[in-house]
Amino acid sequence: MSDSINIVVRFALYFDLMLLFGLAIFGLYSLRGKERLSGTVLNFESLLYATSALGVALSLVAMCLLAKAMSGVSGFMELHHHIFEMVIMGTDVGLTWMIRIAALVMAIIGVALNKRMPTVSLWVVTVSAAIALATLAWTGHGAMDEGSRRYWHFISDIFHLLAAGGWLGALAAFALLLRLKSLKGEQDARILARVLTGFETAGAVIVVIISITGVVNYLFIVGPNLDEVMLSTYGQLLFLKVLLFSGMIVLAILNRFHLSPLLERSVKNGEYSVAINALRRSMTFEFSMAVIIICLVAWLGTLSPEMEMSAT
Repeated sequence: MSDSINIVVRFALYFDLMLLFGLAIFGLYSLRGKERLSGTVLNFESLLYATSALGVALSLVAMCLLAKAMSGVSGFMELHHHIFEMVIMGTDVGLTWMIRIAALVMAIIGVALNKRMPTVSLWVVTVSAAIALATLAWTGHGAMDEGSRRYWHFISDIFHLLAAGGWLGALAAFALLLRLKSLKGEQDARILARVLTGFETAGAVIVVIISITGVVNYLFIVGPNLDEVMLSTYGQLLFLKVLLFSGMIVLAILNRFHLSPLLERSVKNGEYSVAINALRRSMTFEFSMAVIIICLVAWLGTLSPEMEMSAT
């Protein structure tokens, strides 16, 4: 039961912080000038507030679960001494947890600046969210390494997390843009077409970073081993993750070479409903795959492939 709760909290925290970072950085590289003001193109202010505040709450829950596991106490009411002395002040995870909380508070302050300084606001939220998301690397397999290997693993993990967050945030932004109520006229459709085209470069960079860091992380965790790991739960979940990631790439290619050009042509012709509906379906499938992948990441982080392989 405790493992299940841990996986659920890990999933919620990963999803929340990826969404916060991804939405904020999407506003920087896709929107221009006054478009970055919440409500002009994307009504993201309330979502950024919610994800920042929820990130703080989920971090508190995750810290309580960690302290309970480390201390061995039976109830949460006994944790107050253990959390501060044993975990927060005595471990790297505790230090990165404090950094995460501080970064999320800065993100909340950054969101509050959106109406007066939208570009500055998005920069503050993006940097703060990137720091908060990066701290999750210390809750993964890299924390088990030692020496320089540990820090190279952390660097790979951090780039993997940031790239994944960028992709998830972009999918969420496209979902907001593709809502029926959002597309009020041809101007909104033109902005959507421009943003989709503009994401091509960012999307390609994201896929390359995720692919390279995914391979590097695998080598750090398992090594050049394929046969034995596929017999373990870790290997099977990892295979499913790679399969879903490949499916996301196929859908992204479909969007890039078929649906985005179709939308551009449709906007010029004045009839774009067919292209919009096709994009909605594609983005829904892609977003669903991303959610399942994050579920798998949360689960994989609780497993030890070395122990599983040695037991077989």
